[in-house]
Amino acid sequence: MTDEQQRPPAAVVFDALGAEYEKAFAGSEAHRRSLERLLGRLAPGSRVLDVGSGTGRPTAETLADAGHEVLGVDVSPVMVELASRQVPAASFRCADVRDFPLDDASFDAVCVYFSLLQLDRREQTETVRRLARALRPGGHLVLATVPLDVEGVEAVFMGQPVCVTSFTAADLAAVAASAGLDVLEREEALFTPAHPDAGPEPHVFLHCRRHGAVDA
Repeated sequence: MTDEQQRPPAAVVFDALGAEYEKAFAGSEAHRRSLERLLGRLAPGSRVLDVGSGTGRPTAETLADAGHEVLGVDVSPVMVELASRQVPAASFRCADVRDFPLDDASFDAVCVYFSLLQLDRREQTETVRRLARALRPGGHLVLATVPLDVEGVEAVFMGQPVCVTSFTAADLAAVAASAGLDVLEREEALFTPAHPDAGPEPHVFLHCRRHGAVDA
């Protein structure tokens, strides 16, 4: 068996982490500030897609508590079960966002908090473009990642082996722009997850708005 075959997919990684992931990242003030900025831009009862929804907290819970219609999508069945139990006001589906059917202009907002890091750069770019097309004109997309210039790097995340690919903050903004999005705000922060195997990591939060039709 090759190393590629031995490496667990994202579903296996996050099945193993379960609620520990929420505990590790619950203290991110930058994440919560990002959600507050998004809430300030949404009309009442907006339809929101949460990509890589995890345990449902804090993203889906915060949005659902504010009265928005939230659909969470996550590749991990353990995470989907946790989210469904913890945030009953939202809906959750176990699916890979790359294959999940998305109608054009069907959401008022899309949240992508740290959920693309195990995709390669082509997949990340194509996924952002698909999600941008799923936004109504003028809709909002929040895109957060660990802004490092790395591609296919083997790493250990909270005790789990992963293969990580990311963009710098500037390159991620360029990906957003190529998808037909205007970057309204950018916040960068340093955060240390509450986990014994974790160290400080840079985070970037891009708040974007769809300005019109996106080319196929």
